Amino acid sequence: MAAYVALLHSIVLAPGRRVVMSDLRDMAEKVGYRNPRTLVSTGNIVFDTADAPLGEIEAKLESAFRSTFGKPVDIIVRRGTDWLNLAAANPFRDGEGSQVILRVMRRPLDPSALDTLKTYAAPNQRLAITHGDLWIDFAGKPSEWKLLSALTTKRMGVGTLRNWNTVRGLAEMIG
Repeated sequence: MAAYVALLHSIVLAPGRRVVMSDLRDMAEKVGYRNPRTLVSTGNIVFDTADAPLGEIEAKLESAFRSTFGKPVDIIVRRGTDWLNLAAANPFRDGEGSQVILRVMRRPLDPSALDTLKTYAAPNQRLAITHGDLWIDFAGKPSEWKLLSALTTKRMGVGTLRNWNTVRGLAEMIG
């Protein structure tokens, strides 16, 4: 058995209706994943299962989510050991925990993506790609910056944002 982290792209089902974490844990258990646990209401779940290809786990969870909640959602899965390595690779540990954001990608970003994103970034914002995922130090509230609008699936591919506090919390859950 190995630990895995699953990140949901969005946990909003409809206006005013969100996924309840206990329902998400129950869903993971029903498809055979062991010891499912969530981190507050962040749309993240850590679970244990036998080693399997990430795409297979993603497809299984996405299908279960659609069946359980009636809405399709992109789910990105990482092995626990890879998540720990990703958290350890944060290049902006000196930044504020809620202002440092990780965009976890389904497919690794090409380093040339930084050139495009820098055109949207303010001078005090920092960008880096580690392990194919994008780290951003927004140097302020992310929603107040033009850079956030550049981080779309259409522009970058399937990915989801998590702040450093969440990344760290998931790493602690894995151990």
